[in-house]
Amino acid sequence: MPRTRKQQREAVRVPRSTAVLPEYDRGTVPEGLATRRALREMGLSPGDNTGPVAILRCRLCATRPNWSCRHPTRGFLLRIDLARPKRIPTLAQELALDRALAVRSTCPKCGRRYDYCLPLRAVGSCDPCAQGYEPTPGTYVHTTPPVIHRLAA
Repeated sequence: MPRTRKQQREAVRVPRSTAVLPEYDRGTVPEGLATRRALREMGLSPGDNTGPVAILRCRLCATRPNWSCRHPTRGFLLRIDLARPKRIPTLAQELALDRALAVRSTCPKCGRRYDYCLPLRAVGSCDPCAQGYEPTPGTYVHTTPPVIHRLAA
């Protein structure tokens, strides 16, 4: 049976002069503005930015200078001076995250911990236990159970 075509959405064209936020093409962004991805590469989080201050136009809209960019590939620009350094998790947060991931990646039947999350809701165990074969040693992690040290209060 042939596939049905997706319905094309009607493109809403807004003249660039009536756009709410200023728009910049790639390579023409002024100093002091960056996307979320660029902030993350700099080791920053959005911080006190309440919202975007400008729009980074997509490549397709660069050929249409009179129209505002409404594509999902556009980027939103934030101010760098309002950004803050990324938060560093505490040891207790890292331990809690490791415990949570250990529960998701440990087979309840054989007790092996894998490098990936197991399909415990769908299958209920690791693939070797579900299929009835012995796993190769490179597929799971050879670790002893973590020793939890209590911090002196």
